[in-house]
Amino acid sequence: MLGKHVGSMSGATTVKALPSDYGMPSLETTGAGQGTLLGHDVQFMATYSADMQPDGSFYGECPNSGVILSAAGAATYRATGAGHPTPDGGSMFRGAVYFSSHSEAFAELNGKACVYSWDVDANGVAQWEIHVVE
Repeated sequence: MLGKHVGSMSGATTVKALPSDYGMPSLETTGAGQGTLLGHDVQFMATYSADMQPDGSFYGECPNSGVILSAAGAATYRATGAGHPTPDGGSMFRGAVYFSSHSEAFAELNGKACVYSWDVDANGVAQWEIHVVE
């Protein structure tokens, strides 16, 4: 069941093409921005890759290459998601994210599954919303 909303962040993204397999595009996205996580002001940065599927959708992964920085402490995260391009030239992904932190500020997310929405507009500006699964 969808639990409490724990994070809201926005930031800029850049995309580059990666070597493809079997003629299907593979993309690498880097994102960085700011927002809140568990009520703390944070900055985030991440690199993830997404591979186009035969139906035109994408499957992507951030393999423990996400970072949260805050005056309250730091956290890392890994994520997986599925999505597709949007008619306006952006993209949308939905998936799961898992945080890890030694900081008391973010420790309540350790061992929890979270779900997210990641929506990018045609200008490369992303909005990231995160909920804990209960």
